[in-house]
Amino acid sequence: MYKEKTIPVVVKEIHQETPNVKRFTLAPLDGWGLPSFSGGSNITTYIEGNSGLLERHYSITSHPDNRQYYQIAIGLSDVSTGGSLYWHQHVKIGDRLKISYPKNHFSISFKAKHHVFYAAGIGITPFISMMADLDSSFELHYTAKSKEKCAFYDYLQQNYPQQCKFYFSQGEGAKRLSADSLLEHKIGTHAYFCGPESFITAFTDFALKNGYPSSSIHFERFTSPRPKSANSFQVQVSNGLTVDVLKDQTLLEALLEAGVKAPFSCRVGSCGTCALKVIEGEVDHYDSFLSEKQKTAQNVILSCVSRAKSEKLVIDL
Repeated sequence: MYKEKTIPVVVKEIHQETPNVKRFTLAPLDGWGLPSFSGGSNITTYIEGNSGLLERHYSITSHPDNRQYYQIAIGLSDVSTGGSLYWHQHVKIGDRLKISYPKNHFSISFKAKHHVFYAAGIGITPFISMMADLDSSFELHYTAKSKEKCAFYDYLQQNYPQQCKFYFSQGEGAKRLSADSLLEHKIGTHAYFCGPESFITAFTDFALKNGYPSSSIHFERFTSPRPKSANSFQVQVSNGLTVDVLKDQTLLEALLEAGVKAPFSCRVGSCGTCALKVIEGEVDHYDSFLSEKQKTAQNVILSCVSRAKSEKLVIDL
């Protein structure tokens, strides 16, 4: 059973971008155009795998003006829990699946005088459609292990040769991308980060410490931040229902399993859709949506990533 309205699509093409990245072209089954989207949008894909329904989120890499198909690029993760592994090993041309309507939690800020994108590895994916959607000035700083493992390298060189700077950490002439490059951008620049959690954290912290307003910093996570230590706790819903949240569960997952129609979207603590009012209890915040003032107030929780510090939470839902 799907948790949102879906679109049936078929896998039309599969292209090997790099040894560990594949690009998939998804076309509508009914032949009509797909819904429009803006640069930075993603879709949720639903595939019936060997162990049940695989639900994963991927950035759309095709041009926002093209509604005949969507393209997504998927890197084979070393720690795959089934999603990327299944896409790489089992999905073939002609397969049918369901996808969500496009959602955008990583949109371009049109207040910026200049846009600078920082990508690490498969973190390049949201920037492909964002660059295509821009008329204003921008630049891309993209780090990968090598040219051969740099997804979309030829495409970027062909379409944006003046705006792209590449940093390869392995091989002859290896060069690493440093957060110090953030100091080179003019006032009014908005910075966008996408890649592993350590990459996002390092560059975001550096930007904040060096004078970038928080409103000028944007990032997208592929996975939700993991608590250093997660304890089980109990949640009482305002209607009287009590739900146990296990150590390896998010509050959102526990609520949905209990049949509670809790709102959600991104599942990584970025969009605020899953925010719930806290009536009683102490919250351990892990989201990137709430302000420090809101977190200190202890009266709201983003159920997809945040947990309880206390043994029990009472929420209004």
